[in-house]
Amino acid sequence: MGFSMGLNLVLLLAMVATNILSLYHLSSTLQSPKPPTQQPVPDHLLHQLNTIRATISHLTRHQPPSVTPSPTSTKPSIPQDLLLYSHLSPIASSCHNHPDLLHKYMAYTPYSLCPLDSDLLAESLILHGCHPLPRRRCFSKTPPKPPSSLPRNPFPSSFLDSNVIWNKYPSCKSFSCLAKKSPGLGFDLNTEISKFMTYKTELDLPVPQLLQVAKTANSAIRLGIDIGGATGTFAARMKQYNVTVVTTTMNFNVPNNEVVAMRGLVPLHVPLQQRLPVFDGVVDLVRCAHAVNRWIPLTMMEFLFYDVDRVLRGGGYLWFDHFFCKRMDLDKVFGPLIGKLGYKKVKWAVGNKTDASGLKNEEVYLTALLQKPVSK
Repeated sequence: MGFSMGLNLVLLLAMVATNILSLYHLSSTLQSPKPPTQQPVPDHLLHQLNTIRATISHLTRHQPPSVTPSPTSTKPSIPQDLLLYSHLSPIASSCHNHPDLLHKYMAYTPYSLCPLDSDLLAESLILHGCHPLPRRRCFSKTPPKPPSSLPRNPFPSSFLDSNVIWNKYPSCKSFSCLAKKSPGLGFDLNTEISKFMTYKTELDLPVPQLLQVAKTANSAIRLGIDIGGATGTFAARMKQYNVTVVTTTMNFNVPNNEVVAMRGLVPLHVPLQQRLPVFDGVVDLVRCAHAVNRWIPLTMMEFLFYDVDRVLRGGGYLWFDHFFCKRMDLDKVFGPLIGKLGYKKVKWAVGNKTDASGLKNEEVYLTALLQKPVSK
């Protein structure tokens, strides 16, 4: 790029010098009423012109040769649907930073089934900041036997397994496999139904207690967002209290979004760094689930907190549910960051994280319920 800029500058100077030379000859002609005679060119103009020509010749000799791709190694052309979409709708600027992934995602046959690896490519692009994704003109594959009605808990395994396209997920082919391999990720729905209803430690906030707090403060909870809500257990529980909660979740090689939908809930396939697709000041409750923790870069976390503030109405609640970090970071980093919001502390409980990682890194859990001031 520096080479081309230098060459362009020299070419510009050459054009200027040539114009000056032409102007010199023209002025000499206009000054004399006699027939024009050949005028000698001043030495300084000839010297400048020769210098510029020598510079152009030098740069041209050192210019990298243009590589003509061989027939076997031709660069794939930009998919026509991507060009078409770029004229119809905006594409996130980060999409252009990952052309290989973007090209694979848009390499499909229009008006046919979408490629089976679309989900993996989509999440790779989303996690790299390419969101919203370009639209495509292909048909998503759906389960062959969609449910006619939602069964009551506990869900029969046949209902669960028949509503997931398992070839998208190479590690497991059934929910029993997922529940066995990842017991804490929310795929054993028969045990998930007991969550958010019991109080065992100060870190717990049962839904009935949450609703009672809001009722005492004359602050109704009708709409909520569960950030990083995995399989949607919190939204399912709140639905039983006539509270509508949408769940933001990524799949990460497990069918989180599919399970949320199977429970009759709304999954939002957006990452933590994505602006919440909700209007300002319309939400009564935002829960930051286990996915919101110390591993998020601090700047990204700060933008997340202020985006939560954007969607929360005055008097609404922000709930950090088992946020974990190092104890010293809670006092010096995350506590002050949360404090910048200026929210009222309704609950602030800290407890030791007692698993192997927690003991090794001296980590703690924070459960906090904060209320946004009405004046904000």
